[in-house]
Amino acid sequence: MCGITGWFNYSKSNIPGSEALLRKMCSVITHRGPDDEGLRLSSGAALGIRRLAVIDLKTGSQPIHNEDSSLWVVCNGEIYNFQELTETLKKRGHRFYTKSDVEVIVHLYEEYGTALLPHLRGMFAFALFDEKKNLFFAARDRLGKKPFTYALCGGSLVFGSEIKSILEFPGIKREVNYNAIHHYLTYQYVPSPLSAFEGIHKLPPASSLICGSSGKVTIERYWQPDFRNKLNYTAAEWEEALLNKLEESTRIRMVSDVPLGAFLSGGVDSSAVVAMMARNSSQPVKTFSIGFAEQDFSELKFAAVVAKKFGTDHREFIVKPETAEILPKLAWHYGEPFADSSALPSYFVARETRKHVTVALNGDGGDESFAGYLRYKAFRFSEMTAPVNKFIYAIGSPLSRHLLKYSSGPVRKYLNYALRVSSALSQPPARRNIRWHSIFDNEAKNAIYSEAMINRFDGNDAFKYLEDIFNGAPAQNNTDRLLYTDLSAYLPECLLVKMDIASMANSLEARSPFLDHELVELAARMPPELKLKGLNGKYILKKSLKGILPAEILSRKKMGFGIPVNSWFRNELRAYLKDTVLSEKALARGYFKKDALEKLIAEHDSGRAEHGYRLWDLLMLELWHREFID
Repeated sequence: MCGITGWFNYSKSNIPGSEALLRKMCSVITHRGPDDEGLRLSSGAALGIRRLAVIDLKTGSQPIHNEDSSLWVVCNGEIYNFQELTETLKKRGHRFYTKSDVEVIVHLYEEYGTALLPHLRGMFAFALFDEKKNLFFAARDRLGKKPFTYALCGGSLVFGSEIKSILEFPGIKREVNYNAIHHYLTYQYVPSPLSAFEGIHKLPPASSLICGSSGKVTIERYWQPDFRNKLNYTAAEWEEALLNKLEESTRIRMVSDVPLGAFLSGGVDSSAVVAMMARNSSQPVKTFSIGFAEQDFSELKFAAVVAKKFGTDHREFIVKPETAEILPKLAWHYGEPFADSSALPSYFVARETRKHVTVALNGDGGDESFAGYLRYKAFRFSEMTAPVNKFIYAIGSPLSRHLLKYSSGPVRKYLNYALRVSSALSQPPARRNIRWHSIFDNEAKNAIYSEAMINRFDGNDAFKYLEDIFNGAPAQNNTDRLLYTDLSAYLPECLLVKMDIASMANSLEARSPFLDHELVELAARMPPELKLKGLNGKYILKKSLKGILPAEILSRKKMGFGIPVNSWFRNELRAYLKDTVLSEKALARGYFKKDALEKLIAEHDSGRAEHGYRLWDLLMLELWHREFID
């Protein structure tokens, strides 16, 4: 994996100090590629890369060109089917000068032009310059594992793996995109094509970008999972098909010229990946797990069970509250507000893992293809209770609010969940899902927004983003619509951003077998009742793994990968939160009413409410401001 950056100078205007500028843009993403730097400058384009060498360590330096050096490409990621593509292209007369997976891109472009993308199997974000046509072509992989950001400025299209590179380009302004912040407060992330900076955009997953001499940017989506055309397999045939595809997806991700291991949480998905790795490795698999002193949040005991089962070379780490000192650094790495609290343990497990390996496989994507999240069960429950949902809402919401005043510990946790479920029952399906996703809904945001912010967003409903995806899904039932929504939004915009930044901040390559597009397409053609059977998620996946994974792993409750924010904000991080969010600097930004923030913190502090995730939202927003705007 790598970090790429540069510009397409479609106006052919003079850019002073181009080489020094390109090196500066590369230098801010050195963490993505500490092994090598590559530059290509011409009157039409500048392509730069910081390389993390994983395959073809000797001759795989980028940018890479075609036979007559008229095509140049920089790519972040891995093309897993490059060996078969190379053989096919050689038979058609193409000459290769490296053994790198990236070289297939320029030769595929020679064969198919911008229609090359369906031939690639892997994770990637690349930028290609066609010198003969003065054409710039960029693309992201189907699931959005690798990022690509861009901006138009002074006759150039400027791009980068991370926004930080773009901010180094002359003329790019650090202006807040308030619409992006409005969405961030709802979802914990800024959804593409928005970014937190006015004028800077994120290329959506499964999309290509073309820009020619006119400077016109054309973006097209080239793939989406289709849930309508189901396969008529028996349960046994599904089990066999899933295991075969998962093993293949894992095996092709084990190709590496550097040390390789796996993140192991002890959940079904990461355990399944480790099982497949063990089948295909002659040496013990290196596994890495992270946990907390708070046992309600720690999965280390489950990871140990799996490690013992497969005889892995296993290492464990503990995240403590004082490690939150790293938060300003995390805010810098993410480049825009990002409030998934599991970014913290993800960063630390990547940092510790990098001390031993350069590549780590993980279980990301299993929940989104096989209905593993609790909200899928909640949604199914809401469909089962549809005739009485309004009654449940009318009784359950006020009752839960009343009981919360007198509860604590696990009881409070379940009452909060009951309140979240019941408050969504009166909504139509798309909005019901969003209520379970959202951190701040519109009512909660209006309660803390300043008058200026309320006026700015009058009529701007952040819920519409997910609502449009859900209602436009190529699916015929709500379970599939929900899965499609997560594959299109939560997965690429939150989960994969978290893992890309956490791993790349530590110069570690993360690979996800469950996100092989062939496996995702296969899962999309599976009847929903085999994924969510009654209220049992991942039904067929767990059934196929019976006899492979330990029974206690298949039967355990899902925990997720969050941190104990509610506890930390009442104890170790209490003062830090107040000093940051209620500081004069933060309040002067004009987002929020001081008394409303004080009330939110006081309610949480006293135990009358659980606002931990909302407070994390506010904290990370302020830390981002300090890193990039001040």
